[in-house]
Amino acid sequence: MDLLNTLVDKGLRREVPTRDEALAVLATSDDELLDVVAAAGKVRREWFGRRVKLNYLVNLKSGLCPEDCSYCSQRLGSKAEILKYTWLKPDDASKAAAAGVAGGAKRVCLVASGRGPTDKDVERVTETISTIKEQNEGIEVCACLGLLGEGQAERLRAAGADAYNHNLNTSEATYGDICTTHDFSDRVDTVQQAQSAGMSACSGLIAGMGESDADLVDVVFALRELDPDSVPVNFLIPFEGTPLAKEWHLTPQRCLRILAMVRFVCPDVEVRLAGGREVHLRSLQPLALHLVNSIFLGDYLTSEGQAGKDDLAMIADAGFEVEGTDTATLPAHRRDATDADAEPAAAPEATVPAPSEETRRDLVAVRRRGAGTDLPPNA
Repeated sequence: MDLLNTLVDKGLRREVPTRDEALAVLATSDDELLDVVAAAGKVRREWFGRRVKLNYLVNLKSGLCPEDCSYCSQRLGSKAEILKYTWLKPDDASKAAAAGVAGGAKRVCLVASGRGPTDKDVERVTETISTIKEQNEGIEVCACLGLLGEGQAERLRAAGADAYNHNLNTSEATYGDICTTHDFSDRVDTVQQAQSAGMSACSGLIAGMGESDADLVDVVFALRELDPDSVPVNFLIPFEGTPLAKEWHLTPQRCLRILAMVRFVCPDVEVRLAGGREVHLRSLQPLALHLVNSIFLGDYLTSEGQAGKDDLAMIADAGFEVEGTDTATLPAHRRDATDADAEPAAAPEATVPAPSEETRRDLVAVRRRGAGTDLPPNA
């Protein structure tokens, strides 16, 4: 297939595909799916071998968010029956993190609901970062606290935060359809603040919210322009009690095409399989490891993931290996790179496939264990 040969050649050269090529990946048929996975897998292995980085989420503060992001179970007005609690104490957060580290996680992601942190919140988180780093040698810490104010990124970096996560989620053109309390440019600004402070930028997307193929390509190309080191790809978890509860647009095959497209556009970036993989990829999760080089271990913020031991078994069964703390995730040229890539050319829009009428509410389980509870975490 000429398209795939071209994309592999470009990926091995770290060259950006055109928008037409990215759209064409999303338009491939199910009959071509394994060819698409194999092609993107060549690019993945060129830059990351067969290593899989494990990340572990600790939800420092759950629920009661004043923002109205339609996809989020913690949003303003959400009726989702999730765990709700205020800030975990640093020792409690460190204990939760330790469970993930014991399961093989190399990075701990500290997340808190809300528009953004107050200076007092940043002080809390810096203490938590210090505690985790003191108790877990070699562990990376990523903070995800919402929109950052002046000087906050620098304070987090000084406290030892290695990375900051703030996802773009969807295209700029459709961002107003999923959120009205802040806009796309606010998110871009926060990612850039984190980069300016010397933190590794982590920024990704959510697929399955009713967006078109063109929207998916737009947000991935916007991410490419921002040049984060890590791009988490989330698949919408349609929580009952949220505006997007009935948005069941994804199939396992479409999820794999989306991941392949991200890999071709971001060939040498840490592409992370994030929330919703169990819900939408289901038994095809192992195939995704040929496209991504990073996953979350165990549970997510407000939903349960598969057992950590099952994640480890899946990685081993698929012929991959867990990346250790003594191994650099990114290829050397990215760790030292300063040059930005050229801007890609524009391409015509594509249409989104018709959604399935089937719902799978049985696959969405509210988290009831780990941080904020008396029960042990899933790691």
